[in-house]
Amino acid sequence: MVDGRDVAVDGEASGFWLGPTLFDRVSVQSRVYIDEIFGPVLSIIRVGSYAEGLKLINASPYGNGTAIFTNDGGAARRFQNEVQVGMVGINVPIPVPVASHSFGGWKNSLFGDAKAYGAAGIAFFTREKAVTSRWLDPSHGGINLGFPQHD
Repeated sequence: MVDGRDVAVDGEASGFWLGPTLFDRVSVQSRVYIDEIFGPVLSIIRVGSYAEGLKLINASPYGNGTAIFTNDGGAARRFQNEVQVGMVGINVPIPVPVASHSFGGWKNSLFGDAKAYGAAGIAFFTREKAVTSRWLDPSHGGINLGFPQHD
């Protein structure tokens, strides 16, 4: 385990800072697993099989993000379709590389009904307007709205 408690940030030495920290061999009974934590922290739970790992992830009340590291494209595709989280990394440890992709998970990892970035974020901060318009050619000699007529 790498301990990130002794980090000093230039100009902010009195703040509450945690440097990059790695928790390996995390137990499902530990607070690191039970509480959804964020920051420069990576928690590793080792499992014996794909099925065991998938079951562990999907049974969690949280569903923010997860990653799989594999050379098997079929396993990667299967994982992305079967795992119940909002962000999936395949051979990348952080599943949201840029702000245009929405950060946010599923289950208890999502607050509210929309995500903060990406299309959902744009929709949240945008007031939509729908306009329906039709312009008639003046050479028609009058208004014809194209409604069915009975003669």
